[in-house]
Amino acid sequence: MPQPLERSFGTIESALEFMSLLEGAVLESQTHIQREFDEVVVGGDERRQHALRLALYKIARLHHHVHTTHRLLNDLRTLRRLLHEERASAIAGTAV
Repeated sequence: MPQPLERSFGTIESALEFMSLLEGAVLESQTHIQREFDEVVVGGDERRQHALRLALYKIARLHHHVHTTHRLLNDLRTLRRLLHEERASAIAGTAV
């Protein structure tokens, strides 16, 4: 059952999961476009080659941004965990 939109990115983990799925889809599309480009190069359709080369460039940029976002979310998750551990340690230290 799909999550409601307002709950889809309620946590860093859910955003990370989405970015992982998106990255996989982008890589799959990039592979498909590359295969199509390779076929067109043999065929010699110059206009289509140019269009596919541009598509490859754009999808490479998209992959870069998705990958960077994934790393940023992972960093935020790590920082959140560190902050929670420090907070828990501080609370445990004052409770003693």
